Amino acid sequence: MRRRILQATLLAVAVTAVVLGLPLGFSALKLVQDITVNDLSTRAQQIATLLDEQIASQRPVDLNAARLAVPDGARLIVRTQAHDYAYGPDPGERPLVESVPMVQSGTVTIAAPSAPVRTQQIQVAGLVLLLVVLSAGTGMIVASVTARRLSDPLRHVAARAARLGAGDFRADPQRHQVPELDRVADALDASGAALSQLVQRERELVGDVSHQLRSRLTAMHLRLEALAATDDPEVAEEAGAALEQAERLSGVLDDLLAAATAARARDAAPLDISALLSDVAAEWREPLKAAGRTLRLKVEEELLARVTPTRLRETIGVLLDNALRHGEGTVTLAARQGGGTVVVEVSDAGSGVPDELVPYVFERGFSGHGSTGVGLALARALVEADGGRLELSQARPAMFEVFLPVARADDVLGLPWKSEPTPR
Repeated sequence: MRRRILQATLLAVAVTAVVLGLPLGFSALKLVQDITVNDLSTRAQQIATLLDEQIASQRPVDLNAARLAVPDGARLIVRTQAHDYAYGPDPGERPLVESVPMVQSGTVTIAAPSAPVRTQQIQVAGLVLLLVVLSAGTGMIVASVTARRLSDPLRHVAARAARLGAGDFRADPQRHQVPELDRVADALDASGAALSQLVQRERELVGDVSHQLRSRLTAMHLRLEALAATDDPEVAEEAGAALEQAERLSGVLDDLLAAATAARARDAAPLDISALLSDVAAEWREPLKAAGRTLRLKVEEELLARVTPTRLRETIGVLLDNALRHGEGTVTLAARQGGGTVVVEVSDAGSGVPDELVPYVFERGFSGHGSTGVGLALARALVEADGGRLELSQARPAMFEVFLPVARADDVLGLPWKSEPTPR
């Protein structure tokens, strides 16, 4: 896109330079010659007037009186009925010649060398060429700036759309002062909010359905086990068959839930958590610094987890934003490995979460500080989509822990990602 804009602008500048430069150069050359010819004509007219006065007063023709009007290096030729007169050196080959008639039946001719005129024309042509080059250079600079100003916002919006498709639903506050692109950015933010709500509703629906079905299946199991223990052989046989079908139904439910979880986590891959958290910390240091806060990073080296990068980045961003808005003091972002999982901790030195709010912090629409109440619920949904957990491990001061599955050995071996930077 940037190259096309640059090429189109430079082509327009080149066409303009050719269309205007050639006529301008020709006109400048013509103007220099016309000025010189007009000067010779004026000088010849002055000399003719002077000589007419001499002839009219019956005085002999005196060219010395007219020498001041003859240009340097030019030759003056006066032709009368009685005699021809010449003054000045030979002007050389192809001189500029200008003649005017005299009243007293004669002509006055000035022949000036053409070399000075050609020199002036070359100088003017060089000046015109310099102006064309300067115009082209200015056009190139303007084209480059314009192309960058148009292409950078397009790349940013495209990257925002890619992050949205990968599961990063955070609103992007950056705008580019281009109305059309800003409307696209607004639409992407609205789509991100709608998708986050959809993900949350999906998680809640799956959780509710799973809970309700498991509760009913558990009650059915208990009733069928009681009937299977009866003394009536027929009843016991039918109860056993029904119990077997209930167990199969429970297995089908487990398979469906596992398939749904695997489908959501299909983009999860082995990831260097240390590198990603370093990038996130660099991104959040400035907002915290602007609020008079600091961010401390405590991360073990080579922490490998199976997770979707955009989902984890979104989750950590929500937790850091929560600490910025509702916490106090130093914010700590830590990561360690323990118990077969990678644990990411986000904590601050504030007053924490009140006891009465602890059971509801992850419920959608609930907030004790006037916010929308969406962030933590969405963060938990994103972590669970990759097979992890998000918990409030400590209320005062607040500490949230993200538990991520450790990457399997067969996933890690042979992958080139360990030597590459974490994608932003």
